[in-house]
Amino acid sequence: MFELAGIIILGILAQWIAWRVRVPAILPLILIGLAVGPVSTFLTEDGRKLIEPMYQNGGGMFPDHYLFSFVSLAIGVILFEGGLTLKRRELSVVGPDILKLITIGSITTFFGAGLAAHFVMQLSWPISFLFAGLVIVTGPTVIAPILQNVPLNRNVSTVLKWEGILIDPIGALVAVLVFEFIRSAHWGVEITSHVFISFFQIILIGLALGAVSAYALYRLIKADLIPQYLLNVFTLALVLAVFVTSHWLAHESGLLSVVVMGMVLGNLDVPRLKDILSFKESLSVLLISILFIILAANIDRQDVEVILNSWRPLALFAIIALALRPLGVFLSTLGSELSLREKLFISWVGPRGIVAAGIASLFGITLTSETPPVPDAEYLTPLVFLIVLGTVLLNATTARIVAKMLRVALDVSEGVLLIGANGAARVIGKYLQDHNRHVVLIDNNESSVKKAREMGLETFLANIYTDDLGEYFELLDMGYMVAMTSSTDVNQYAVRKYQKIFGENGTFRLITPEELKKTRIELPQQGLFSYTDDFLNMNEVARDYPTIHEVPASTAEELERFIGITAVNDHTVPLFIKTNTGSLEIIPARLEEVDVQEGFEFVYLGKKLPLFP
Repeated sequence: MFELAGIIILGILAQWIAWRVRVPAILPLILIGLAVGPVSTFLTEDGRKLIEPMYQNGGGMFPDHYLFSFVSLAIGVILFEGGLTLKRRELSVVGPDILKLITIGSITTFFGAGLAAHFVMQLSWPISFLFAGLVIVTGPTVIAPILQNVPLNRNVSTVLKWEGILIDPIGALVAVLVFEFIRSAHWGVEITSHVFISFFQIILIGLALGAVSAYALYRLIKADLIPQYLLNVFTLALVLAVFVTSHWLAHESGLLSVVVMGMVLGNLDVPRLKDILSFKESLSVLLISILFIILAANIDRQDVEVILNSWRPLALFAIIALALRPLGVFLSTLGSELSLREKLFISWVGPRGIVAAGIASLFGITLTSETPPVPDAEYLTPLVFLIVLGTVLLNATTARIVAKMLRVALDVSEGVLLIGANGAARVIGKYLQDHNRHVVLIDNNESSVKKAREMGLETFLANIYTDDLGEYFELLDMGYMVAMTSSTDVNQYAVRKYQKIFGENGTFRLITPEELKKTRIELPQQGLFSYTDDFLNMNEVARDYPTIHEVPASTAEELERFIGITAVNDHTVPLFIKTNTGSLEIIPARLEEVDVQEGFEFVYLGKKLPLFP
């Protein structure tokens, strides 16, 4: 009881520490697991671990093969949650560089790491290539905190984000196929025929069962046959059922089945999908917290000593992190529009995550439990954990420094976050996007989000009260935030909560109807998007005249006159000042603060007026 409670408490504490210091949670989780596992044997009187997940001869927290079962099911749930985040519409933004990175880059890493493990660590060929399959993946759970902590340019952040998401199921599938090959040979089965049969069984059953299960769940939800209070746990039960059934039909096909199930379900128009995803995210955080501590604690003292007492594991790490990663990136980006500096940074950042560590432990436990054990299988888990811990530690501590050295970090975040996807927000967002600004709209109204997406705007269905916008990859370069919903409370809450995250260059909100009755002098001198129009006025104009106009204004007098004309006209709304460099500035409370020069333009929304100098 104390061990189980301790693992949960330590796991959530590690997650909190990771959030506070802005590092991947996997780092403190593994360190805590090692501390209560193999490291603690140096401190206890009887040389036993503080937490012993499983003894070699049975017993521990998970006697017999129950640890194997727990790890399998936990990874299945985690990969299902990852599959839910893969949206087909978003694949249109994935360029050739990313697609080549997850194919050519994966092949390069697979063969390079396999050769290195065999010749450097002197492992058998099967274990060498199983190890290689496991270190292919770079997971989003470790990439995200690095990207959130380092404001990178759009090209680099997009490549790293999508590589991490798309490569997870690829790496898992490769590892499963190599694992099946090893077990086939170990059992003395005719290797060629058995492996090919197993390959097609895994692919066919994984794809078919995953897709059918997702569609069946979609139809059940669509027909309102699952009550709201049972939706999340029903989905969890179905995921576990699919995993177990798939595993029964084709050994080790469960991982592929749940990934496919998540991908299909995430791309169907599923009612209340947000509730399912939110529940799965919370469950994944808990499972990851428990899983990493247990898996790190399960490593034995002699495994750690093997790593520390030889130069070979460190040499293997250096080859994978410092040689194979750059080689894979540069081969994948031949002829790319990415600059040399961007390629070098992507080469530097390649942390391994939950799939590598989790599946390594899963397969390591299985292969060492065989009778007789598979040769060199005992090296699999500690070596993969070395790669995971080493790459996370290296990248988390040096990413900001390397990004500044290579000049791929954003000095100023120029993206614009609009809280609200109403008519006025859509028109303004489209104008800003057409002027080469990265614009993202957030709204909890499905109809507004759909209309914004139809206009080609990047939009997310989210609730600022319940969703943590700071976790969205797409908002990493946001430097301006404008809260322009119909609710004064929502706008003010958004400003309070997110101005330090997304408003380094400016945070603005719509004026309230009550403030609109006050004189301009009585209003706040900063933080208002418009001093003349509230939500109702702005959206009425956007509905009747959804066009934005630009008028030359080369003197302060011209600018003041144009603002005055559009402010009192019921069919126009003054918006921006466009400088002679093309940048857009929100109209301030004091116009004398603007140094108007030749080439400036006044930007307004609504009916075109005959505004002449």
